[in-house]
Amino acid sequence: MHSPTLGAVGLVIGFFVGLTGMGGGALLTSVLVLGFGIPPLAAISNDLFASLIMKPFAVPVHLRRRTVHWRLAGLLALGSVPSAFLGAVLVGVLGHAAAVQNNLKFAIGVGLTLSVVFTLARQAIERRRRSPLATDDLPLTIRPVPTVLIGVLGGLLVGLTSVGAGAVMMAALVIVYPTLRPNQLVGTDIVQAIPLVAAATLGHLLFGDVRLALTGSLVLGAIPGVVLGALLSSRSPAAIIRPAFTAVLTASALALLHATITVISLAAAFALTASVLLTTAQPRTAVTAQHVC
Repeated sequence: MHSPTLGAVGLVIGFFVGLTGMGGGALLTSVLVLGFGIPPLAAISNDLFASLIMKPFAVPVHLRRRTVHWRLAGLLALGSVPSAFLGAVLVGVLGHAAAVQNNLKFAIGVGLTLSVVFTLARQAIERRRRSPLATDDLPLTIRPVPTVLIGVLGGLLVGLTSVGAGAVMMAALVIVYPTLRPNQLVGTDIVQAIPLVAAATLGHLLFGDVRLALTGSLVLGAIPGVVLGALLSSRSPAAIIRPAFTAVLTASALALLHATITVISLAAAFALTASVLLTTAQPRTAVTAQHVC
């Protein structure tokens, strides 16, 4: 099934995952459904299987750079592992009928829409942190209950749609822990995503639609991509490609929700513009700080 093309898709997706800690389920599932005509349940199942294989290759890079917050990762996994397995079981049991497959397609679109909203929220928070008045030297106070709940939400989304481990959970972490460094956010997310995706993959292996040939083609490209992305993550080129990523997510979400071409184009342009402004515009507080000085 177009193995070279699938390998190239895996390479790009893997690069996004290693670079930003997000993009695996958000992009790959929609590409498989929209670009290759793969049924939603099979797209979800094989995306999770591919993610389970490729994500561990980024871990040694982050371990070596000490960008993993182990307590946060443990609390997230405490909530995400059981909810991811539950979501996978539910979607696997219900997802084989044609009508349910259409509902799954809609659910993936909703999941992608949430990813866009949370991605923009994360960028807005990070923009505030770029102010000269902001500081990353504040101690990180762990909040167990909100952290576990973030895990529960992200795990359920991943089990049901394969979307949410990156965009939604990372944005929620930025909201709860605004002083968490970006590279530490990526490292922690990638590490905690491994048990999450493992639980979801187990559920889909038992009840979903895993196709080993499809997964193998994706993984061949994804492994070098995720390693390269992880190596580049500390240099923060993500700020350059994040607006395009956000626009693609928006277009994919609306296509899955059967929006018109006009609506898709306008929404993608809006998301691109908002992301560019949030990424590049100088915070207002920075101007204030210059006057004070």
